[in-house]
Amino acid sequence: MEVKIVNQSRNELPAYSTALSAGMDLRADLEQPIVLKPLERVLVPTGLFIELPVGHEAQIRPRSGLAIKKGVTVLNSPGTIDADYRGEVKVILVNLSNEEFVINHGERICQMVIAKHETVAWKPVEILEETERGAGGFGHTGKN
Repeated sequence: MEVKIVNQSRNELPAYSTALSAGMDLRADLEQPIVLKPLERVLVPTGLFIELPVGHEAQIRPRSGLAIKKGVTVLNSPGTIDADYRGEVKVILVNLSNEEFVINHGERICQMVIAKHETVAWKPVEILEETERGAGGFGHTGKN
């Protein structure tokens, strides 16, 4: 599948790191570094503008290495970029560590996964079909 992209950053286009990678690393596009203090959040520009095919979304996900090593993650994970959005891709990062984290230009800040999605039409009914689980909630499948 081809996806149209306008790259207004000084970075290379996103690319898969390995042949079997699901996500592409996105990089910060900054004029100057951003100091992200503990528990602070910031909207980081990437300089990328994309046009996705109808029926697809771009999911913005944390980088596991950044999360485990630095405590920095994507706040609204996964973030969703819809097929009709034409603005710059920006990423909400949060610092969950106890130390400041400096985001530099070109830093890999997240992953982007392109995925198909379905659109539903609601069918109002008076009652739902019964299941073995029923209304068992979070962490409850009715099994031991």
